[in-house]
Amino acid sequence: MTIKFDVERARAETRACENLIHFNNAGASLMPMPVADALHHYLQQEENIGGYETAEAEQTNINHFYDAAGQLLNCSADEIAFVENATRAWDMAFYAFKLMPGDKILTTLSEYGSNVIAYNQQVKRHGAELVFVPNDESGQIDTDALADLIDKRVKLISISHIPTGSGLVNPAGAVGRIAGDAGIPFILDACQSVGHIPLDVTKIGCDVLCGTGRKYLRGPRGTGFLYVRRGLIEKLEPPILDQHAATLLSPTEYIIRDDAKRFENWEQYFAGKAALGKAIDYALSWGIDEIKDRVYALATILRSRLAEIKGITIADQGVEKCGIVTFTTDRSTPGDIKKILKQKRINVSVSDGSGSLVSFSHRGLKSVVRASLHYYNTETEVDIFMETLEKTVGR
Repeated sequence: MTIKFDVERARAETRACENLIHFNNAGASLMPMPVADALHHYLQQEENIGGYETAEAEQTNINHFYDAAGQLLNCSADEIAFVENATRAWDMAFYAFKLMPGDKILTTLSEYGSNVIAYNQQVKRHGAELVFVPNDESGQIDTDALADLIDKRVKLISISHIPTGSGLVNPAGAVGRIAGDAGIPFILDACQSVGHIPLDVTKIGCDVLCGTGRKYLRGPRGTGFLYVRRGLIEKLEPPILDQHAATLLSPTEYIIRDDAKRFENWEQYFAGKAALGKAIDYALSWGIDEIKDRVYALATILRSRLAEIKGITIADQGVEKCGIVTFTTDRSTPGDIKKILKQKRINVSVSDGSGSLVSFSHRGLKSVVRASLHYYNTETEVDIFMETLEKTVGR
């Protein structure tokens, strides 16, 4: 199968491709040279002229992040906040929703562990109820079951678009339509989908979306962002405020700013913020649809090759499968597979109960090998990966 893409340029602009097979893009992708160079340039400036002075000199590059993120998500720049990671971005929005005793939160069986912790904390604090929507026969959220669960007590629908430990893509647009028809706020955790597949918040119908820089956007670690729909921003008071998010009017009065920056902190990773704007530009220059097509095609090849090996079970679910490929073997633990591959300079990760406890408990899994591909990966790398894996587990 031939995949049309300028992979030669993509690899030439990714320094580590020369001596590394990186199938851990759902953890953190390799930064391309333009992004790494932007980060290094900013840090060099800080070293040479000082942090505050660099921030002043680099205001255009720093603030470009908002325009770039708005273009990526099809929203306004003032609906975007820069936050240090996707989880904290999600937290800043989620904890701003006021819950009362008896209120319901609806989520999926594939929800991310940190989010489930937050749900349960709010359940304990406020007497709310957490409801896991059943899966359909493919393993994704059952939207018919979701619709049946809607009643006047449901105050929030919150799902992970692409779960951390499975290759499925939950039908966010269908969930958004159900939430919109019922007038229920909808939070979408797009940590694994941003930069991976196209995201249009208007078409999806989400009110809140969080994302990270380090995964499929190929930005630096310590960067993330939050989208909040304009009509909802002023209804949500963030759980933490500082003098960037709000203005002190008197010793006893303050006013919160009216844009999404109310969810930010004054102190930020400015070098990372500028580099994340560059990373978004870089992703958009390739085309998100084109990225999706290439990543999906590579993942399809990998799944078909894995299916040929006796003793390997592919763990991916869902109608639509993405660039994350998960599997187990009956001869080695996922942790052992990761160690063996790392010795051959092949990076994968292991997904376990820390991030996928609800899903894995439901499915009877302890952990899986997670191989996550990006557009700079190649069919030749898939061949090498499979040859190494076959030597480990046999055919």
